[in-house]
Amino acid sequence: MMDFQERLAKAIERGNRAGDARARAEHEAKLNEEELRRLHREYQLELSEKIEACLKSLPEHFPGFRYETIVGPKGWGGAVSRDDVGVDANRRRANYFSRLEIVVRPLSEYFVLDLATKGTVRNKEILSHNHYQLLAEVDLTSFTELIDRWVLDFAERYAASR
Repeated sequence: MMDFQERLAKAIERGNRAGDARARAEHEAKLNEEELRRLHREYQLELSEKIEACLKSLPEHFPGFRYETIVGPKGWGGAVSRDDVGVDANRRRANYFSRLEIVVRPLSEYFVLDLATKGTVRNKEILSHNHYQLLAEVDLTSFTELIDRWVLDFAERYAASR
């Protein structure tokens, strides 16, 4: 049977091992968090370049659209917009607003890559979508295909409204 001093030494040793294990786990978690932040920045940059390329092609087909870069608290990306003047059903002057915005939202506590879009054609909202995946499981191809699809859908609906 062990005496008190031996049991005390073993308890201290177990505590030290548990503390070391916890410190290693915290260090690994911090490294993982830094890696996730780096991944988010990398994806954000790549997707914002894709967004810019797609959106900048719309004014070539629909003159009057203006492109703007979005970098701020709501995310990174871009938007195209235009204002039109027309005649409404009562033969009065009417102003029509069209806009497509696509952004990669900032990194959140949930560590997801979040892509959001909102589209309006002639004062009517036609698109409002979010697509997100955990950063550790991101399929970047699905995000780039969505950007293409959202821009093509907007272009088709805008062309049909004129």
